[in-house]
Amino acid sequence: MKAPTVGVVELKKFSAWFGNNRALSNVSVLFAPGTVTALIGPSGCGKTTLLRSTNRLNDLIAEFRYDGQILLDAANVYDGSVEGSLLRQRVGMVFQRSNPFPRSVYDNVAYGPRLNSALKGADLDALVEGSLRRAALWDEVKDRLRESALMLSGGQQQRLCIARALANEPEVLLLDEPGSALDPGNTQRIEELLYELKRELTIVIVTHNLQQAARVSDNTAFLYQGVLVEMNVTRDLFTSPRESQTEAFITGRFG
Repeated sequence: MKAPTVGVVELKKFSAWFGNNRALSNVSVLFAPGTVTALIGPSGCGKTTLLRSTNRLNDLIAEFRYDGQILLDAANVYDGSVEGSLLRQRVGMVFQRSNPFPRSVYDNVAYGPRLNSALKGADLDALVEGSLRRAALWDEVKDRLRESALMLSGGQQQRLCIARALANEPEVLLLDEPGSALDPGNTQRIEELLYELKRELTIVIVTHNLQQAARVSDNTAFLYQGVLVEMNVTRDLFTSPRESQTEAFITGRFG
């Protein structure tokens, strides 16, 4: 399958502040379609801020301000003509802890399409099924579509949240520690799912687990104190880091 041609995300000298606290400093990086990029670094280094800036969730925080650009398919997402809610359809996000709506499994997945399109009936049913299949969840819930999503296991809830994001047919999928609250078996299922989804999406994942970054990502970016210290092909970054700070972090000397 050919890699997708949409979903190119590029940060150009992007900085972010919360009040007087600078969270990101002149970050320039490109996330390519058909790849998984892992963001690593110690707590508070700016990884989640970078994710939430990409789909403008930080706009919801009163003291947030920024400088620089974030481009999606060469268009600045912070341009005044870009509607944040529409951007978040194109750039989906899955959070550290699963957050299904207190509704049925079906209604969780159908929520976005019902708001954003005219789909209904058989077309909506097909989209819900397709999204659940893409999230490797259909076989487990196909007979439970009208049950509350809160009755699913933790791992199933997290995959449901992925299906909910996929139902909007995004170009980019952002994941913030998606397996941190899951057992190893469910974490493995999420990782296997990312391998399949990257064929059609640009995927960026924040993880504190260096072994997970090494397993799931094509490229890895190391951030420290809001600065992008180094980005490289994952294998090369872990075996031959260019920067001493990167080597110190991945060998456990700090972080």
